[in-house]
Amino acid sequence: MYYVYILRSAKKAAWLYKGSTADLKRRFKEHNDGKNFSTAPDRPFQLIYYEAYILKSDAEARERYLKTSMGMRVIKKQLAHYLTEKQ
Repeated sequence: MYYVYILRSAKKAAWLYKGSTADLKRRFKEHNDGKNFSTAPDRPFQLIYYEAYILKSDAEARERYLKTSMGMRVIKKQLAHYLTEKQ
């Protein structure tokens, strides 16, 4: 299985990180351990959303879409209740 995931930073709640991986638990731990250069300054993270795919190419295509402005509008609308609740 391949996963597309969205992380929410505890430091920058309005900023969401989108990624894909074959091992979601390992990748989430790497983000929170600071092993990813681009996300290390913004940890800790919460895993707020993920989708599972059988094909790697489908997961990568979905990740690319979510990183577009249209993709972000769609995902923010889908997660609107969660994103507006006080954490």
